[in-house]
Amino acid sequence: MSAAQIYTHASTTNGERLHRPVLVLNSSFEPINVCAARRALVLVLKGVAAAEEHSVGHVHSARSAIKVPSVIRLLEYRRIPHQTRALSRKNILMRDRYTCQYCMKTMSSGDLTLDHVMPRSRKGETTWENLVACCHPCNNRKGSRTPEEAGMRLARAPRPFSLHTSRHLMRLLGKSDDQWRKYLFY
Repeated sequence: MSAAQIYTHASTTNGERLHRPVLVLNSSFEPINVCAARRALVLVLKGVAAAEEHSVGHVHSARSAIKVPSVIRLLEYRRIPHQTRALSRKNILMRDRYTCQYCMKTMSSGDLTLDHVMPRSRKGETTWENLVACCHPCNNRKGSRTPEEAGMRLARAPRPFSLHTSRHLMRLLGKSDDQWRKYLFY
């Protein structure tokens, strides 16, 4: 089954299964990333990675069924330079654990927005240090004011995505998947 067939088929019947997080290990079994199951399947089918653990369930094509991986390992060692993450909505939401930084409610990505702590109307920049995950009601309440002016308080000061943040997220995600624990050095 090709990656295109997986994508087409997954978008109709297995979409939910293919959005599950998958732990990515270097060939040395060092945890290096988390990706969606769809990406993990593509890496396995291309021969770049091997599935070490599987989730419950399969992805089906017209002719076959493939187990959905929970943990994959790259077949060749990849030197991981000092990791920096692209500034994106997804990465800000991951950093903030899909939690509004004002009311501390955890929500789905569709129910969250990004808030500029120092509003753009006041020359606030679009940087790691000025963006936070925010629910719609809190974002509307804050408007184009600073948190102090709106009588709101940030739960945590925004900071760049670091290797520590990445490892911490892997451990948090791993709490819901027992198969990850032996790779995350609890």
